[in-house]
Amino acid sequence: MPEIKIKVNQLTRVEGHGNIHLEASDGKLEKVLWEVTESPRFFEWMLKGRNYDDVSTISSRICGICSIAHTTASLQATEAAFGIKLTEQAWLLRKLLYDAELLESHVLHVLFLIAPDFLGADSVIPLVATHGDVIVMAVRMKKLAYNLAEILAGRKTHPITPIVGGWSKLPDADALRDVRERLVKCLDDAETMVAVVKSLAPMIPNFNRPTEYVALKDSKEYAFITGKIASSDGGTFPLEDYQKITNEFCVPQSSAKYTRHARASYQVGALARFNLSSEQLLPRAKKAAASLGMKAPIHNPFFISVAQAVETVHCVEDAINIIDRLLARGLHDEEVKVKPRAGRGVGIVEAPRGMLIHDYTYNDAGEIVSANCIIPTGQNHASIQHDFDALAPAILDKPVDEIRHTLEMLVRAYDPCISCSVH
Repeated sequence: MPEIKIKVNQLTRVEGHGNIHLEASDGKLEKVLWEVTESPRFFEWMLKGRNYDDVSTISSRICGICSIAHTTASLQATEAAFGIKLTEQAWLLRKLLYDAELLESHVLHVLFLIAPDFLGADSVIPLVATHGDVIVMAVRMKKLAYNLAEILAGRKTHPITPIVGGWSKLPDADALRDVRERLVKCLDDAETMVAVVKSLAPMIPNFNRPTEYVALKDSKEYAFITGKIASSDGGTFPLEDYQKITNEFCVPQSSAKYTRHARASYQVGALARFNLSSEQLLPRAKKAAASLGMKAPIHNPFFISVAQAVETVHCVEDAINIIDRLLARGLHDEEVKVKPRAGRGVGIVEAPRGMLIHDYTYNDAGEIVSANCIIPTGQNHASIQHDFDALAPAILDKPVDEIRHTLEMLVRAYDPCISCSVH
């Protein structure tokens, strides 16, 4: 067999910069690497010395896609450090805002970044001509998510109104009623999205690598911003013990750290959440999962995007339910009292791409003494590499372009936020 050399510099349709490097000869794999080449961004040092009022605003700038997730994790870390408990209204608003975050991000990934891989296109642009109705639907869903976030937080990217202990400004009740009507209509769009994914599913590569899956788990609900850390290999852990899970370490080919727990790597994200908590999906999402033939556990990382489609249905349904609860109880201004104190707080949420960790230590004046942020993609880098190690030898008999494309698809399946991960 001829010598194979593949070098993909700066993979497209992902956030940030990452390379794929493969070498093989005589049918034997010599090297396959997932290389992260982003420069470190030092956000934790930017937080040091900052007053608690500024911290979530700065943290939201870690990512323009997941800024609500970073805001939420940041606020919850500060609230844990100061011993602040949210009211029911504040919790419902925070959960509703989080549904907007996941809805927008999942539609972006599945229909704009992943779909071209299955439809023979280099980007979403050619699909406007061939699948225009689906693209228009995707834009409509994204706009709805943005509008919901604007009603709740002032804006989707780098939100304004969520603050430590509550909200600086409540949403307008009439605006919530209007967006609820659009969410009800969006249920049909979400189910169409599932149908699109189902039509593409036969083209998903047949690849399985059992691994450990880590996500938040809550006995009361499908967890996005509540619960404890759970592992598919067994056990739950308090949020404060996250370092017993993450165990960060450095590798030569990555400017982002790797993580490992019970095995050489673990996976976070939509598939991890599905594998750990699928029984807690809302009814329409359960129906969507069944229509896609999904039954936990699933060990094919290409199904991350399929799990995202299921979560999209869940988030639309959940958002409708939360708005109904908010309108039924009525929106009331609540005084937010914050008394800074020295201490440590850990906030962990499920960003669209997986478990996101913010860990802050404050002094008596409410200023950050130290901070630690661990990003979902940082936790998935090792999993991508181990997937490469298992997948590459099995496809070496394929044409070079197919090998390259399959490895690119694998990375994109993880929906990586690469530049966020280099802390």
